[in-house]
Amino acid sequence: MNRSLWTALRALAITVVCLIIAMPVVWMIAAAFKTNVQVTDPSVGLIFSPTLENFRNVLADGEIARSLGNSALVGLISTVLSALIAVPAAWAVGRFRMHSTGSLVLVARIVPAISLLVPWYYLFAQLGLVGSYTVLVLSHMFVSVPLILWIMIGFFEGLPIELEEAGRVDGLSAFGAFRRIALPLAAPGTATASLLAFIFSWNNFMFALILSDENTKTMPVTLFNFISYASTDWGGLMAAATLMTVPVLLAAVFGQKYLVAGLTAGATKG
Repeated sequence: MNRSLWTALRALAITVVCLIIAMPVVWMIAAAFKTNVQVTDPSVGLIFSPTLENFRNVLADGEIARSLGNSALVGLISTVLSALIAVPAAWAVGRFRMHSTGSLVLVARIVPAISLLVPWYYLFAQLGLVGSYTVLVLSHMFVSVPLILWIMIGFFEGLPIELEEAGRVDGLSAFGAFRRIALPLAAPGTATASLLAFIFSWNNFMFALILSDENTKTMPVTLFNFISYASTDWGGLMAAATLMTVPVLLAAVFGQKYLVAGLTAGATKG
């Protein structure tokens, strides 16, 4: 009896949490197919006559497509470069117990990014980089590198060191053991950390708002254009937000097995 009650309560709790998480997304997608009048009318729920007018309007001038391309370009480049730097660094920190070095890198993750925007803007303005893709990639890497580093440290520490020692006995160098043994085993963790870093870059608003221009602005900045002092184009905003959400949602769905494996692999060691 107690076990059945506990199972029912757990199922109820999971259902409530899923509904709380899913309802904003469902409302956003539904609002994308409504008119502005329907969006602001509380009597109009999920039963209405859908329209594609919002999507036609936001895609008409090509700005959304350009912003999506900018977000994808900056996200992919910053994630790949961050992984190339952070994954070997995480292996070195984990294998050679350089936790003080890892803690120093973590400071970059702790410092509020907004406190760095003024010196960043001044520095990059002096270099003539404000408004370029380079400055967006570098600013995103400032957060992505520590994120990937700290996820991968626990993952590498969870891998049996005996495998690398056996490779060293067979003539591999330290880096060779990392490249041929540790790195393939770390693929799920690398995929997890890289996906999380890409999602951060994709959703980042503050860096792009200050450091981009009309040609390089990313999708979050473009979404901000739907909000004005006098009014808000709710239908267009929800349609654009839906277009922005779908790529990351698909990436999370198709990469789910890597996410689960990567997030749990570093939980045990030995």
